[in-house]
Amino acid sequence: MPSQPTNAGIVTDETSGERHIPESVRADGSTRKAIKIRPGYRPPEDVEVYKNRAAENFRTRGKGPPPGSEGLKEEPKPAASASANKNAKRREAARKKAQAAEAASPSAKAPEPVVEELDPEAEKEKKVRNLKKKLKQVKGLQEKKEGGAALLPEQLAKLVKMNELIRELDALGFDSEGEPKTKEEADSAKEKTADD
Repeated sequence: MPSQPTNAGIVTDETSGERHIPESVRADGSTRKAIKIRPGYRPPEDVEVYKNRAAENFRTRGKGPPPGSEGLKEEPKPAASASANKNAKRREAARKKAQAAEAASPSAKAPEPVVEELDPEAEKEKKVRNLKKKLKQVKGLQEKKEGGAALLPEQLAKLVKMNELIRELDALGFDSEGEPKTKEEADSAKEKTADD
């Protein structure tokens, strides 16, 4: 009894072990004779395609986990920093507060996002710090320019904004050096801007 044909159409006779391509009928109706195959011969159609593991890994690089990590178990996370722990506690407290508020007032509308109320004084201090820093940079650039150093276009643009920074500091109640104004200076500055 013959075995199943291979890709090339070769059939092996199980009793005698001989291999041959059985006779077949051509499209025009003529018959094609059976062809005997030498022992050990493998036609190209039956040869398995060589799989180069290195080339296959190169083609699939970046897809999936790193090689060799499939068998590893997840390691415990390293201890977080103090600030990360603090932020996690804040988020957890906000989440619990939102859940408590939701449970206390069962309504159909969606919960409003929790908005932290910002202290206007803290915001003012933050803005003043930022303006002082920018002003310090601009003054450093001005000294460089006076010293004869060539400045980049971005640096020249910063120099142009110096008066604007001083004006903003003045509006917040600080002088051009970033120091808080005395009461008389602040009043005279207000009168000056009212006259303009």
